[in-house]
Amino acid sequence: MTAGKSNRPKNPTNRPSYLYILLTNTGTAFSRLIQCFTNAPYNHASIALDSELNELYSFGRKTARNPLNAGFVQEDIYYGTYSYYQNTSCILLRLQVTRQEKEAVAAAIEQFRLEQERYSYNLIGLVGVLLNRDLEIPDAYFCSQFVAEVLRRGGLSLWNNPETGVLPPALVTPQHFHHDPRMEKVYEGKLADYPELDRHKLHASYAKRYQSRTAALKVN
Repeated sequence: MTAGKSNRPKNPTNRPSYLYILLTNTGTAFSRLIQCFTNAPYNHASIALDSELNELYSFGRKTARNPLNAGFVQEDIYYGTYSYYQNTSCILLRLQVTRQEKEAVAAAIEQFRLEQERYSYNLIGLVGVLLNRDLEIPDAYFCSQFVAEVLRRGGLSLWNNPETGVLPPALVTPQHFHHDPRMEKVYEGKLADYPELDRHKLHASYAKRYQSRTAALKVN
């Protein structure tokens, strides 16, 4: 061993910690309806604890074909709703945080997961966004409101303006994340082309979806 050098790995706590915000547009009728009002390229927000998007959370549809059956979800890029919409466009942003802040956000998400049956989707809150009114409903969230809320619980109130005050989570939209200068763009394009995804799992999920559709056509 060379004098003065060590082969021990660097302390992982010295590495930067990141949270990832995924903004997407699936192109569904519901997405197009929201886009008519917002005129924004992305209308759904999720938060991930890892760059591979294995730990991805939001408030959204629980089944791919029914947007009204919605609530807290751990989203699955490969076999969940996104697998039905392979042309989904996205932008992935990352926010550098301290290890303690990331742990606090993860704990907030875990609390939602443990109590997910009590929560519903905040459709009324979406109307409030259009009217610029804080229509916060107890135990109800829409996607970007949820992301803003877990960040807030982790000590990350991003939109705290000394002149206008704190923007409540119920008024946070995907556009707020998109245009926040603290967010670093990691990737933009088709979600299926994001290089950190597992290509084997992705191709397997597409094959499974194709087989399911073929089987359904034979039955009909």
